[in-house]
Amino acid sequence: MAQTDTAQPRTAAKWSRVPGTGGWGRDGRGRSAWHRGWVLAVLAGLLALLLLFHAELPNQVGNLGSLVETFLPWAGLAVPVLLVLAVVRRSATALVVLLVPVLVWANLFGALLTGKGGGGYDFTVVQHNVNATNSDIPGTVATLEAAKPDVIALEELSTDQVGTFRQDLAAAYPYHVIEGTVGLWSKYPLSDSKPVDIQIGWTRALRTTVASPHGDVAVYVAHMPSVRVKFDGGFTANQRDNSAEALGQALAAEKLSKVVLLGDLNGTMNDRSLAPITSQMRSAQGSAGSGFGFSWPAAFPMARIDQIMTRGVTPTDAWTLPQTGSDHLPVAAHIEL
Repeated sequence: MAQTDTAQPRTAAKWSRVPGTGGWGRDGRGRSAWHRGWVLAVLAGLLALLLLFHAELPNQVGNLGSLVETFLPWAGLAVPVLLVLAVVRRSATALVVLLVPVLVWANLFGALLTGKGGGGYDFTVVQHNVNATNSDIPGTVATLEAAKPDVIALEELSTDQVGTFRQDLAAAYPYHVIEGTVGLWSKYPLSDSKPVDIQIGWTRALRTTVASPHGDVAVYVAHMPSVRVKFDGGFTANQRDNSAEALGQALAAEKLSKVVLLGDLNGTMNDRSLAPITSQMRSAQGSAGSGFGFSWPAAFPMARIDQIMTRGVTPTDAWTLPQTGSDHLPVAAHIEL
């Protein structure tokens, strides 16, 4: 007597093939690859909107806009996470929508990933927040001098450090000026040196003229007030923002055509609150560097808050130097005067 096959036929409802989705079929609820994963698609859309309209985020509450813009490149890390989830979910819809934030991020930051340096130069600058608690000044000096700069700008100089820096840099950089906690060492003579009032009650910025072989250059050194992220107060950056306005006014009033700004601005080029400065100056890293050039914190850099900016001259390369005894990485640039 023939046996009856009682085994249940394999259901086609679980992963039946749907045209246009390869091997992806319907799930247990009968949804195709185009009809599931809508939550992931919405998240991808929101990511794209954040990247496109970050400038519309309000700064009135906890300086939210500035906080997001400081770390905006890192928003791209959400893309691979959403990609993995979309593949696991087998959602064609989520994958298609995910292309939008990918394209927007590439438009915003893709150019930073290509090498733009290597042109001719006749002036090299180094900028470094040395940290008031830095105990390895000789090592720091050696790292800075290895870049063979024409000028070295230092911020957060403590009274205990100044004498050592003067002594260690004197041979190669016979000219220097110190105003408050910032200083500039130069191979070439300096003149018209003076503090710059950035509205914080003590001196953390200066202006001087460097008599380079290719003409006078106005060099500014600045250390903007620190910012903090607090749960009860948001991104506390109001004092820095006021200083940015004051420094921007000083730069706008500069009479020399060749201008270089070196400093720890405690903000990135994306931060709208630095617009009084960034609207009239050119970022060396953005125009001539390779990569994002993150400089802080030194152990795991997440943002470029140490800036080299120019006006009337051409940056041809920009890069970060090895870690010193500071919590910031030094930054350097070649400039064609």
